[in-house]
Amino acid sequence: MSILEDARELAAQGPICDPCLGRVFADKSYGLTNAERGRSLRVAAALEDDEEPEDVAREDCWVCEGECARFDEWAERCAESVEDVEFDTYQVGTRAPPLVEENEVLLREGAGLPDDAGELFKSEFNREVGKRFGRLTETDVEFGRPDVQFLLDIDADEVEVEVNSTFVYGRYRKLERDIPQTEWPCNKCHGSGYLGKQPCDKCDGTGYMYQDSVEGLSAPVVMDVMDGTDAKFHGAGREDVDALMVGTGRPFVIEVMEPRRRNVDVERLEGDINAFAEGKIEVEGLRLAEYDMVERVKELNASKRYRAEVEFGDDVSETELTDALEELDGATIEQYTPNRVDHRRAALTRTREVFETTGEWEDERHATVEIHGAGGLYIKELVSGDDGRTNPSLAGILGVDAEVTALDVTGVYGVDEEFEDEAFFRD
Repeated sequence: MSILEDARELAAQGPICDPCLGRVFADKSYGLTNAERGRSLRVAAALEDDEEPEDVAREDCWVCEGECARFDEWAERCAESVEDVEFDTYQVGTRAPPLVEENEVLLREGAGLPDDAGELFKSEFNREVGKRFGRLTETDVEFGRPDVQFLLDIDADEVEVEVNSTFVYGRYRKLERDIPQTEWPCNKCHGSGYLGKQPCDKCDGTGYMYQDSVEGLSAPVVMDVMDGTDAKFHGAGREDVDALMVGTGRPFVIEVMEPRRRNVDVERLEGDINAFAEGKIEVEGLRLAEYDMVERVKELNASKRYRAEVEFGDDVSETELTDALEELDGATIEQYTPNRVDHRRAALTRTREVFETTGEWEDERHATVEIHGAGGLYIKELVSGDDGRTNPSLAGILGVDAEVTALDVTGVYGVDEEFEDEAFFRD
């Protein structure tokens, strides 16, 4: 059969609107809407039959149950649902009524056409409502990860809205010790602050083991400025609670859930965070980031540079220290899971590289060493040996006990490429 003959068979089944008629031939003659396609077929058939073309109101269509007359209405409802939300990109999805899906099958069967001829009702609905919404809001459709997503539940007559997270990248320096990177709920009251009706004696009723954290000093500020419902901190690894993070700072991303603002002044935001932190931490280089910056921060192969103050259990000469550090320079280290973290790390042996070591001898019992090593290298254990779990170690080479009394992280670097790749930023 010809296309016109197929169109006649479809139209003969009952009142069918132009979009529903044209949708069956959606793979024919690109550049037309289904409504234009359907109307053209109707007019062409009427010309061939020397008849007046039929006009079918969309509200009277038995296939879509009149839903194709509501494209504008749904677009306006979507726009109203996000009128107080800042966004640049969107995506529209449709949950089609079962009756309409059944009618679609019956329509094609009645004309002897394949079930998958043309396109689905929900595909046209997504496109037509989406186009109208884009014009209303002057925003762009995005099929990857848009700022806002809509699900049109036609049977329930509801617009479901999802406002996707937004992301801010930067580097932080931690300028005081005993501040964890992320919030640390009390393990006695499980973060509630209470044991029964009494305040928890371990956390003084606060619910936290440490009252400050890098997350707590930064994420709430970002969440407030972007008017989100929650915020999550993602760091490129983490330093020990008692270690400083200085020098280059550590890369991080703050994810803000359901933000109403996305395009904020990051320089002002940086100042807001630093003022709120009151010198405990400071951030720099804030950038609006894409969502995949979270994975980059967490997964990019990175190296770290450390400065450690070391105390020896017996006398060590300057020459002995220099020789020991030269032996560690460029060494491959085997570290069995350290005693201090074996409650939260798998018990296995990890192999890590030491790239560079230098040191300053202070007296027979004290020195400051600087170590540049691969990510995941435990520096305290590299110094102490951790009862033989780390080999080689500074203590093992020197043959004396050695303990890190103060530790600073002075640099975090991408090994093969820098963290700050422009492809991962929005601005």
